[in-house]
Amino acid sequence: MSTPATAESPRQENLVDERLVFWYFVAALTYMLISMLGGILMGLQLLRWNPLPISEYLSPGRWRMVHTNAIAYGFLANGFLGMMHWVVPRLSLRPVLDKRLSLFIFAAWQVVVLSTAVGLLLGEAQGLEWGETPVWIDPLAQAGLLLVAINFGYPIIKVKGPMYVTLWYFLAALVWTFLTYAMGNFVPQYAVTGTAAGAVGGLFIHDLVGLFVTPMGWGMMYYFVPILLKRPMWSHGLSLVGFWGLAFFYPLQGIHHFLYTPIPMFLQYGAVLSTIALEFVVLTVIINFVGSLKGTGMLCLSNLPLRYFYTGITFYFLTCLQCALQTTMTFQALIHFTDWVVGHAHMVMFGVFSMWILGMMTYLVPRLLKTDWYSEEWCYWHYWISAGGLMLMAGDLILGGLFQGWSWAALQPWDKSITVSHPFWAVRIVAGVLMFLAQVLLSYNLYKTWQKSPLRLGDETLTNVVPATT
Repeated sequence: MSTPATAESPRQENLVDERLVFWYFVAALTYMLISMLGGILMGLQLLRWNPLPISEYLSPGRWRMVHTNAIAYGFLANGFLGMMHWVVPRLSLRPVLDKRLSLFIFAAWQVVVLSTAVGLLLGEAQGLEWGETPVWIDPLAQAGLLLVAINFGYPIIKVKGPMYVTLWYFLAALVWTFLTYAMGNFVPQYAVTGTAAGAVGGLFIHDLVGLFVTPMGWGMMYYFVPILLKRPMWSHGLSLVGFWGLAFFYPLQGIHHFLYTPIPMFLQYGAVLSTIALEFVVLTVIINFVGSLKGTGMLCLSNLPLRYFYTGITFYFLTCLQCALQTTMTFQALIHFTDWVVGHAHMVMFGVFSMWILGMMTYLVPRLLKTDWYSEEWCYWHYWISAGGLMLMAGDLILGGLFQGWSWAALQPWDKSITVSHPFWAVRIVAGVLMFLAQVLLSYNLYKTWQKSPLRLGDETLTNVVPATT
């Protein structure tokens, strides 16, 4: 797993457009705030209070789609693109194919995300979960994904000799994401109908997480964790088991979102078995990262970026343990359509991947701006409020989902389950507001750090520079 190096490789400081990385992070945090605001508006409706009743264009149902799309294509995508601009040139020792193309992709992607939000608010959503992107946006997004694959794929495929496992994940994600988006947004819309469309939709929902977010997140972790620990990963073999296990099992399990539907049962059973099999694959990845801590004196407790990373790993273990249970037919009968599923989704998307991206930002921002954080204390407050708010929200929704399921299983009237749910929905709002305020604090801290940056002030001497380690 050594990093390849060649004598003719350019110096590393000439490889990375650090300003572009920073602006990707700014865009990501902006969409995070928009997404969380949409989630709060949707949550308030569940408490019988619609704060924006004056227009159908501002209805909670439409904001709910803005909430999910902004987090997937706004926060996660921008965070990962910024991260790849930092990591790929360093591991390949080559710049991206064209820096002008990188700037174009940055601008074009913001247009795609903002246009998607506008289209959703205007009521032009497709009838597909996580694929609500208006049909006139899909070709633009597909072209953008192709350009991203070309721009980052070029330096990766030019690597000579052994390729670090991070690049394996990134190269696979570039291909998988392009194909997954095409499958989910074009096939159900134009090619298939009925249960076949449902099956394809199920594959898309989960492959968007497993073949885009997961390989990007795992690849990022395999890069930053060894740097922060100042040691290689515990097992090269386990890193390869994780990669090939993800590639083999993940594409088969998306239909577990549609158990007890008219989709053929052999497909449902296959999805359940592949889901349980993947949990063992994920366990090898978790063991690898935990094993890498041996002899470090639990550095993950004192190093803030590592704390983000290993908090995400802990939530990952809980999420996958939960997933192995909830996809069984017996357990699914209880929690199907309940808030358990919503709590599970927030635990994985915020508790795992968002925490990893936020930890990566915490580490990189001082290196990008050449100065310490404006307030390190605020960074710690951001961590504790984010992690605490997520634990409160996920625990609340998971427990509330059980009460909903038990109410339905007892054949109580529907309104009884609504009454039971109201206290849990109230706690959900409190947790969501806490998480939102945490991101506001981080954004303000980032702004104040940028204000005192020697780069912004035009100081070419760059005093008090934080060294940009690789």
